[in-house]
Amino acid sequence: MTTDPTTPSRRVRVEGEQPYDVLLGRHLLGEVPRILGSGVRRVLVIHPTALATSADAVRDDLLGHGYEALLAEVPDAEAAKTAQVAAFCWQVLGQADFTRSDAIVSLGGGATTDLAGFVASTWLRGIRVVHIPTTLLAMVDAAVGGKTGINTAEGKNLVGTFFPPAGVVCDLAAIETMPRYDYVAGLAEIIKAGFIADPRILEIVEADPELVADPVRAARSDELLELVERSVAVKARVVGEDLRESGLREILNYGHTLGHAIEQVERYSWRHGAAVSVGMVFAAELARLAGRLSDEDVQRHRALLTSVGLPVSYRGDRWDQLLAAMRRDKKTRADLLRFVVLEGVGRPVRLEGPDPTLLAAAYAEVAEGAAAPGTAIPL
Repeated sequence: MTTDPTTPSRRVRVEGEQPYDVLLGRHLLGEVPRILGSGVRRVLVIHPTALATSADAVRDDLLGHGYEALLAEVPDAEAAKTAQVAAFCWQVLGQADFTRSDAIVSLGGGATTDLAGFVASTWLRGIRVVHIPTTLLAMVDAAVGGKTGINTAEGKNLVGTFFPPAGVVCDLAAIETMPRYDYVAGLAEIIKAGFIADPRILEIVEADPELVADPVRAARSDELLELVERSVAVKARVVGEDLRESGLREILNYGHTLGHAIEQVERYSWRHGAAVSVGMVFAAELARLAGRLSDEDVQRHRALLTSVGLPVSYRGDRWDQLLAAMRRDKKTRADLLRFVVLEGVGRPVRLEGPDPTLLAAAYAEVAEGAAAPGTAIPL
C-alpha cells in the first residue's frame, strides 16, 4: 500500500535519563530547528562526501532559521570512523568557538551517525546532537539508542561512548535513492528486531518480500513505514531500560558477534547488514545445536533472509580468523565468548562460553554452500 505523502509523521519516544523522539515520515527537514531549540547559536553539520549537495540544503535551512551553520565533510562509510577524522571535527569546532550551548547535526548513514555522536559526546564533555539518518540501517539502528563509536586497527567500535541524541529525524524519502544492496543490507536489522522481540515484523516481510526488498516501492509504502516504526520501537524499549548495555540491551547484538568478525576479516568491504545476516544464521544454528531452537525456526531464518536478498553463508576457510576476531569483540568478558541466541522467536537469551566444538559445528552449517575464495559477493 502506498503511503500518502501528506500523512502526518509518526513519533517513537525513547525513554531514559535523557528522553528524545524519533520522527518518522516524509519531508521532515523542517523539524530539525524545533529539536535544536532557540538556545543553540552555532550548528556543525557533519556529512559524508557523497551527501555534499544535501548538506548544503540542510545548512541553508538552518541559516534561514537564524543559526550560524557550518559544514564538516568527512569520508564516506567506515573510513569516517577514525581518530584522525574525529580530530578534524574537533579542530573545526574549536576554530569556530563552539560552546556547550551549540550543537551538531549528523547527515548520513550509520558511520556518520556513529562519528558525529562520538564527536558531540566528547566536545566539552557533551553538546547536543541531532541525527538525520539517510539510510535504512542508520534509521533503525545507528541513529537510535545513543551508542557512538570509532574503529581502530584492532576492531570495530572499540572506542566510543553512550550519548543519547536530542532527537532523530527519519525521512523515508531518502530511501528511494539508496542503492539496492545498501538498502537490502539495512533490512537485516529490521529482521533482527522481528526475531528478538516483534514477530509481526517477520510476518510483514514474509507477506511480500519483493515489495520490502525494493527501495523505491518500499519507501512509498505503508509496509516499510510500519517496519521502521516497529523496529525503532523495539530498540526504544530496550535502550530506554538499559542505555549502557549492562544487561537487556545485549539482545540487540543478535547476529553481531560473528557479524562484526566478518566485517573485520573482510576489512569492512562487507556491508554491516550482510555480515549480521550471516551472523544471525550462525546464532540460530548454535542455538539449535545447543538444544534451544527448533529446526523450523532455523529454517525460517534462512528462508526469510534469503527472500529479501541477504546472504546466509560465508566462506569456510576463515574460521580461525573469525574466532580470533570474536575473542576481541567488546562483548567478550575475560576471554569468555558471549552470544545472544534464541529459545524461540521473541525469546532471546545469553549463551556464554559455548564449547569450541559446538562453535565449529555451527560454523560448518553456515559455511555450507558459501562462495568459494575469490568469488565476488555483492553484499
